[in-house]
Amino acid sequence: MQVLNTLPEGAQYDVVVVGAGGAGMAAALFAAMDGAKVLLLERTEHVGGTTAWSAGTTWVPGTHHGPQVNPTDTLADAARYLTNAIGERTPAALRQAFLDAGPEAVAHVEAHSAVKFRPYPKHPDYISDLDGSTLAGRALEPLPFDGRQLGDLFKLVRPPIPEFTVLGGMMVDRTDINHLLGMTGSLASLKHSVRIILRHLSDRLSHPRGTRLVMGNALVARLLYSLSTHANVSLALNTSVTAINQSSAGVDSLTLEHGGQSSTVNVTGGVVLASGGFNRHMGLRQTLLPGADIGWCPAAPGHTGTAHGLAQALGARYGEGGLSNAFWAPVSIRPRADGSKAVFPHFVMDRAKPGFVTVNQAGERFVNESTSYHLFGLAMQAHGAVPAYLVCDAEALRMYGMGMVRPGGKGLAPFLADGYLTEGATLNELATKLGIDAAGLARSVAHINACAQTGVDPDFHRGETAYQQNIGDATRGNTNPNLGALGTAPFYAVKLFPGDIGASTGLVADEHARVLNASNQPIAGLYAVGNDMHSIMGGVYTAPGITIGPGLVFGRLAARHAVARARSSAPTPEGQNLGKS
Repeated sequence: MQVLNTLPEGAQYDVVVVGAGGAGMAAALFAAMDGAKVLLLERTEHVGGTTAWSAGTTWVPGTHHGPQVNPTDTLADAARYLTNAIGERTPAALRQAFLDAGPEAVAHVEAHSAVKFRPYPKHPDYISDLDGSTLAGRALEPLPFDGRQLGDLFKLVRPPIPEFTVLGGMMVDRTDINHLLGMTGSLASLKHSVRIILRHLSDRLSHPRGTRLVMGNALVARLLYSLSTHANVSLALNTSVTAINQSSAGVDSLTLEHGGQSSTVNVTGGVVLASGGFNRHMGLRQTLLPGADIGWCPAAPGHTGTAHGLAQALGARYGEGGLSNAFWAPVSIRPRADGSKAVFPHFVMDRAKPGFVTVNQAGERFVNESTSYHLFGLAMQAHGAVPAYLVCDAEALRMYGMGMVRPGGKGLAPFLADGYLTEGATLNELATKLGIDAAGLARSVAHINACAQTGVDPDFHRGETAYQQNIGDATRGNTNPNLGALGTAPFYAVKLFPGDIGASTGLVADEHARVLNASNQPIAGLYAVGNDMHSIMGGVYTAPGITIGPGLVFGRLAARHAVARARSSAPTPEGQNLGKS
């Protein structure tokens, strides 16, 4: 792979991919593995996009990994689950194309690259009470990766969110966290913890952060390492697309801007849009995400929606009928020392655990705290609970932490000083400091304490599904792993806001990821994958990794079709053109 400092005018490529997030890197890699000459464009200085900041979970049913943890699962089961969850919000044929192509896509990339996965022992589908759902086998985890193998390319991987690391840049996944929390009570956990800490301390002697990469950083690093082994791949960072040009045969060139200079590159097979969605386009936010402040968005920079406007000029259109135009998570916000703001998604580590309750301005519960982060974010907006208040007692804070506050109950002073964390010796004092109704909060806590005794939440049904129970804490020995009393003073709270973690609405595409016009005809040579493609999930967050999984699979489908198109347009040895597909 060649990292370009300048873009040669008039250079020709088989496939050009716009956006070097997870889906774009996958599309570029699949095209390169098929022998195509590939140009991968990225408007920022890093590769990885939001995938680099994510858990890297990749939801692909039916792979060869699935039977290791769920030997009875079938693609028919997965199709039934998606139908039950999504209904007619998206075409069933498009969902089936994903299911049919998924196992081969995973097998192919693992066989011919450094991208490797393993199945989670237990990682339920999010709507686990629906027929067809599973507890394991569909969610894949990228294997950890040694970033030192990248050499100078290591600096190109988007660093993780600092608040998701420990000890000055050491990445940890859920397995690591459990070992670190249990290192004083288990020899195995102590050994694991000492091993990764010593590795990190060694890394810091020569690197600005840890090189033991996990989760999304591991997936991105594996994709980058794999791309680096292909001489037919070029990568251009800090590069924007200013025009998508087409002839009567379809899209045939791009106008680019890099370092203040404009240039044109030609493409024979196709342009794959993987720019990350519309979320940082201010006009589209006002239309598609009204009321959602861009400061609440925890996604990586770069997804400005600019490429969408260029595609729409060629006839592309947005999909309709989804449950939501974005996927959501409750987030908390804290100023950093450098003046930037940390936006922290509350996925699984606090709100679903015993000893937590979430209330609105009136001090009343409005949501099942253990539901998926997407449904939690939607509930905040539907009930006008912006901000909402995540409340816990001292024991819960010590055991689980809260947002950016680490477990252990120590080092609270900075969080209290800057207002991220609010403390009250009593619930009444906490409510007064928050400016919410004290009587309402007292009633809510009394009710959740009563629910903890019975194990039943009659109002919001907390802890009733396998998904919810999986993110609770069964080790507490409570009747319900998601319910526990708030009784140990002092009490604490963090403000929550609905943060859009990715686009659901995108450009309508077909089973080959070809972008379709208003007549449902393909725009020749134009493809969309990842969050640029209208989600096959229809705004329903069905399972962990339902953006990265389809991004990988449709990246495979787009690349295969674009490479075939490039070959069909190549001249014969006698100079005769074979025609375009």
